[in-house]
Amino acid sequence: MIVEQRTYSLKIGAVPAYLKLYEEEGLAIQRPILGRMVGYYHSDIGALHQIVHLWAYKDLQERSERRGRLMADPRWKEYAVKTRQFQISQENKILTPAPFSPWAQDDPALDMANNS
Repeated sequence: MIVEQRTYSLKIGAVPAYLKLYEEEGLAIQRPILGRMVGYYHSDIGALHQIVHLWAYKDLQERSERRGRLMADPRWKEYAVKTRQFQISQENKILTPAPFSPWAQDDPALDMANNS
C-alpha cells in the first residue's frame, strides 16, 4: 500500500467555506472514485489555513488509474473550478507505511468505499 498526502494552503479565513463546499459537492464525487480515504483534516496549530487529506492505494498504478478517472469526471472538473478561489498552493507526497502500520497491507477491512 501507499498513502498519498495532499496539502492545500488556502487564503486566510477560507477553511470553513472550502470544507463546506467539499462536504456538499466534492466528497460525493471523489470518495467513490478514489476509494480509501484515510482522513481529511484542517490545521489548527503550526502552519495554518491548510487542508490535508490522505488516500490509500494498493500501488502507484492504482493511484494513477483512480486519479485519471477522477480528472476525467465532468462533475469533478466543475467542482475543481469552484475550489480554486480558495487555494494558494498545493503539495503532494507519497508515503510508504511502516510494516506494522494498518495501511501496510491491502486489508479489505480498511477499504471503506469497497470500490475497485
